[in-house]
Order: sequence, then C-alpha cells, then structure tokens
Amino acid sequence: MFYAGIDLHKQSITVCVVNEARKIEKRKRLMCANEAAIVAFFKEVIQELGPFRAVVEATASYEWLIKLIEPLADKVILAHPGKLRVIAESTRKSDRLDAQVLAEFLSRDMVPASYRPTPRQRDHRGLVRQRSSIQRRITSVKNRMRRIMSNYNADRPDLFRKVGQEYVSSYPLSAADRICMNQLTSEWLFFLQQLKSANQALVDFAGTAPIREQHQRELLQSIPGVGFVITEVVLSEIADIDRFDSQKQVVAYAGLAPGQRESAGKMKELHIEKAGSRYLRWALVEAAWQLVYRVPRWKTIYERLKKRLKAKKAIVAIARRLLGMMVAIMKSGEPFTATHQPA
Repeated sequence: MFYAGIDLHKQSITVCVVNEARKIEKRKRLMCANEAAIVAFFKEVIQELGPFRAVVEATASYEWLIKLIEPLADKVILAHPGKLRVIAESTRKSDRLDAQVLAEFLSRDMVPASYRPTPRQRDHRGLVRQRSSIQRRITSVKNRMRRIMSNYNADRPDLFRKVGQEYVSSYPLSAADRICMNQLTSEWLFFLQQLKSANQALVDFAGTAPIREQHQRELLQSIPGVGFVITEVVLSEIADIDRFDSQKQVVAYAGLAPGQRESAGKMKELHIEKAGSRYLRWALVEAAWQLVYRVPRWKTIYERLKKRLKAKKAIVAIARRLLGMMVAIMKSGEPFTATHQPA
C-alpha cells in the first residue's frame, strides 16, 4: 500500500506519495482548475506503484477533491487540522513538507480523522448559515438606522413598525442623512424578503427529512423555548448525534467546555474554549435564556449560579447543561419532561 498526502489550497494541490517505509516515491504540484491532470496523476500512481490511500486536511473546500479521487483511492481520510499541530506549529513550513508530513502520518495510521458530513447535512448547514448571515445583516442595517435617528435625539422603540417608518419618512433629516436613511431602508426591506425566502427554504427542507430527523425535530421542540430556528441550528451543526460517545464530547465540540490549568496540585478553571461552531454556541445561549424565563426550576439554578459566577458565565453554564439535556433527549428518543430538569 502507498500513501498520498495532499496539501490543498485554493488554486493548487501539492501531493507527496510515500511507501510503507515512508520513502518518498512521487511528488507533484497540480492546479485545481485542471481536474483531468489530477485524475491522470493518481491513475499513474496506481499503474506505476499500486493501490494507495490518501489524506487531505478538512479545509473550507475539500469536498470536490475527495469526490474526484475517491473512485481511484483505496480510502480517502479527512484529517482534522486542529489536531495536526505538528503542521500548524512547524517552524519549517512549506506545501511540500506539509504534504510529506500528511503522507507519513497516514502510513503510520496516526491521522486524527475529521467528520465528513453527508450531502444532506452539508445542504442543511448551508441553508442555516445563510439565514444567520441574512439576520446579521438585518441587525447591522437596523443599528445604522437607529444611529442616524439618535444623532437627532429622535430614536424610538417602534422605529421599525409602520408608525415608526412613517415617523422616519416625515422627520426633517439633513440631505445627506436622508439619502443614507432611504438607502438603509431599502436594504432593510430587501433583507427582510431574503430572510422570508430563507425561512421558507428551511421549512421545505425540513419537509423532506427522513423519519429519524423529523423525530429529532419534534424532540428538540418539546423543550420550552426551543423553536424552529434553534432546532435547525442545533440539528445542522451537530449533524449526526451518534458520532459522539458522550455528552462531554458534544460540549467540547460546541466549544462550551471551560479550559483548565493545573500546577503544583492546584487547578484553575479558565474561560470556555470557543472551539467548534459559533452558530451552535449562539443558539444554545439564546435557548438557555428562554429556558430560564419559562421554567422556574431552571431559573432557580441560573440565579444560584449567577451569585457565584456572574450573569454571563451563569448563562453559559445553563447552555452547557441544556446541550447535555438535548443530547440525552435525542439519544433516548423521549421528549422533554420534568425529569430532564436539573435538580
């Protein structure tokens, strides 16, 4: 068996092929635009050397390359870049060396594998993140509109309702501010239509879900305060709950696990690691606030944590417990009940 390490970039890939003794057999730099040349190279590897396995880091655009070489390779492994610290922290770094290190790790069966979402999971994640992007743009535009009105001491809570927009239209702004306000209003209305379209796309997508995914939606929405948006974010970012063996693994994946520092027998908890999906962390914190508002026992836990940790850390702790509860509910297949509330 031969082992191909592939260092993938936007415009080119660098390939290093080694044998079982980690001796370099072939090296080549190929352009991403020339897919025929990439296929021809790996066919040449099979003809001259024999069957091979390949490894590529889980960068932003790996999927096209895996689909291209998967029919030729004995196996293609997606490497977790965060765990390949030997590459990230190397003082001698080049595309050739990175490809060689990947190939050598693969030959030793030491590549930390990354999860590869299914096509449906990638589509789901894409729709959810697009919706999130639109919502952020709406918030940005609204903040800028409020800023203009604040300069005249004329901001008001109902600025984005019908009466508020009539007020903005009739308010005596300067010529420059009127141009800015008109353009921002057009942007806001456009993004509202985009958000409506994104929501409908998610509803249509959920309508085609397999039975298990439909059941998971129902389970998550049985939790007080967890609605359509939070459910879609959690399902799309976690993807497959069965890939996690424990609640601790899911918490670490979400970046909600606190860091620790230990020295001379003394241990200190640090801030949360913030690894993984920021979309998932946002959704869990938002859902945690709703749970605290709606369920008295969760509010009691929050108030108790707040005295010791202060508000921000307390709500993150609630979000961490909420994620654990979500995992338990999805794995057990049982909806939310009083037994899932913290003691």
